[in-house]
Amino acid sequence: MIELAKLFIRLLNPILDITKIRSSLLNILRYPVFIRELLIYRSLTNEKVSFLDLWPMLNDKSSASQTGGGHYFYQDNWALNKVYQSDIKEHFDIGSRIDGFVSQCSVFTKVNFIDFRYVEYPIENMQCIEGDILNLPFKDNSLNSISCLHVIEHIGLGRYGDPINPNGSISALKELQRVLAPGGNLYLGIPIGRERVMFHAHRIFNPKTIIETLNELNLIEFNVVNDKGELVRNANLDDYHQAFYSLGLFHLKNKTEYWR
Repeated sequence: MIELAKLFIRLLNPILDITKIRSSLLNILRYPVFIRELLIYRSLTNEKVSFLDLWPMLNDKSSASQTGGGHYFYQDNWALNKVYQSDIKEHFDIGSRIDGFVSQCSVFTKVNFIDFRYVEYPIENMQCIEGDILNLPFKDNSLNSISCLHVIEHIGLGRYGDPINPNGSISALKELQRVLAPGGNLYLGIPIGRERVMFHAHRIFNPKTIIETLNELNLIEFNVVNDKGELVRNANLDDYHQAFYSLGLFHLKNKTEYWR
């Protein structure tokens, strides 16, 4: 019954946004608090508060309004530390969040951001490049530092306007492996657990599928953000093949030693 209820919510949420409906109903009860606090504020100052300037914010009083923790919080912190500690002078990111990891990474190194949905922002140290993860515009073994965070699971499902391709995720992994230079570092964030596709949101992978697909790379580090949203460092690949929706953080390196 619980699984059917979750399915019901997922199917209806795009047109009803059930989570916002729940929040709206709860906010009816919070409005009296807003009015009381407005009256207190007015009683303490001669400053005029115009009716046209009222902007009730009713959901921010509890610790639940803090957005730390979970997949993106730990993923971006982990990847930023990895790139920073590598002291690389030029990094390549494929399709990650430009309003999170990508722009933050550009603070301490040059970042080339590749996405088929071309954008451009006047951010110092960040270059946007139009490109397809299934056919990256780079030569074999040419990039020394690559990140791809919460991207692979979407390839081929059409969610972001890309063509439907059941083999898209595996092909994308192979393409990242193709362009990684000898001795180069690849930082991946990918949903892991019971292997399946949740169309058309994302795929979830058995962690060993990632390792077997990237057979030319060595696994350097494997961390997990588990189903509870907790970070588990130096995790065991065998412990997460039945997870519901955890996140695997894979640091991999090209097996071939870097030439000098």
